[in-house]
Amino acid sequence: MDTQSYKTVSLNAATVKKEWVVIDATDLALGRLASRIALVLRGKNKPGFTPHVDCGDNVIVVNAEKVSLSGKKMTDRVYTHYTGYPGGQRFSTPAEILRKRPAELIRKSVRGMLPKTRLGDKLINNLYVYAGPEHKHQAQQPREIKLNEI
Repeated sequence: MDTQSYKTVSLNAATVKKEWVVIDATDLALGRLASRIALVLRGKNKPGFTPHVDCGDNVIVVNAEKVSLSGKKMTDRVYTHYTGYPGGQRFSTPAEILRKRPAELIRKSVRGMLPKTRLGDKLINNLYVYAGPEHKHQAQQPREIKLNEI
């Protein structure tokens, strides 16, 4: 027989090689940034992607306060949160969230693009978001990537 045989590679927790990457969010659209971060967290940019394993990289996002939204989304979009108490429904806009907790806006957007399972709960813990240009993960020697390189 004169054919090539390919073997399907399935990764597991022991064989996954996790890296650290830095993404600068300055003047990037929130949705495009969040979808690319979710792709890297999930590991879909790697050749050995396995859907049920955490095979993605650890992502550090800096300058979260400089993320942009087009049009009137900064004031017209409304996020709803329920405290669990009667009358505890709270509403906030992206402008309010950026003013109080800039990292929360990116984290909320990325979480919505990850699986709604136990794996998604684990993957969101690999995301580190900082409002300014400094982060505390220099010891991991992260490599910087651009949004269009992913």
